Amino acid sequence: MALHTWLLYLVAVIGLSLTPGPNGLLALTHGALYGHRRTLWTITGGIGGFVVLMALSMFGIGALLQASAHALVILKWVGGAYLIWLGIQLWRAPALHLTAPEHAPPRPGRVLLRQGFFSAVSNPKVILFYGAFLPQFLDPARNLWLQFAIMAATFAITEGFTEYLLARLAHRVRPWLERAGKGFNRCCGGLFGLMGAALPLTR
Repeated sequence: MALHTWLLYLVAVIGLSLTPGPNGLLALTHGALYGHRRTLWTITGGIGGFVVLMALSMFGIGALLQASAHALVILKWVGGAYLIWLGIQLWRAPALHLTAPEHAPPRPGRVLLRQGFFSAVSNPKVILFYGAFLPQFLDPARNLWLQFAIMAATFAITEGFTEYLLARLAHRVRPWLERAGKGFNRCCGGLFGLMGAALPLTR
C-alpha cells in the first residue's frame, strides 16, 4: 500500500471511528458502568468482530477482482454512492439519548468481550459498509491480503484508541452527546457525504 493511500485511509478511519455507532456507544455505556479498565474487554471483543467482517468483505472483493478486471472501478462508484446515502441517514438521525443506572453489578471480562464481539458482527450494515469503504483504497496490482493486514491493523488501533477514550471520558462525553448530538450527527454525516463523493475520484 502506497504511503499517500495509507495516509488518506488513516484520515478516513479516524473520521469513521469518531462517528457514533453501536460499539462506540457500548464502550461509552460500559465505561460509565464498569470503568475504563474493564471496558477494555468490550473494546477488544468489538475490534475482533470488526476484523472478522473486514476479512469477509476482503474475501468477497478479492473473488470479484479475479472475475473481472473492471470490478474495482464499479465497486468504487457503488461504494461512493452508498457512503453518500449513509451520510444522509446520519445527517437526519436524532440526537443520542443514553441512560444508564448509577451503579451496576460487575460482570466477568468474558461477558463484556462477548458483548463487544456480537455488537460488531450482529450489525449487517457493517459488512456492507466495509464492502463500500475498503475498495476505495485498494491497489489491485499489489497483494490484497497484505493490504488487508495493513488496513485491519490501522483500523484496530484507531478504533480501539477512540473507544478507550470514550470509556475513560464517559461521564463527560455522554451529557455532551445528548446536548449537542444533532449537530455532531450532521457534522459526521457531512463528512461521510464528502468521502462518498471524493474517494471514487482518487487514484
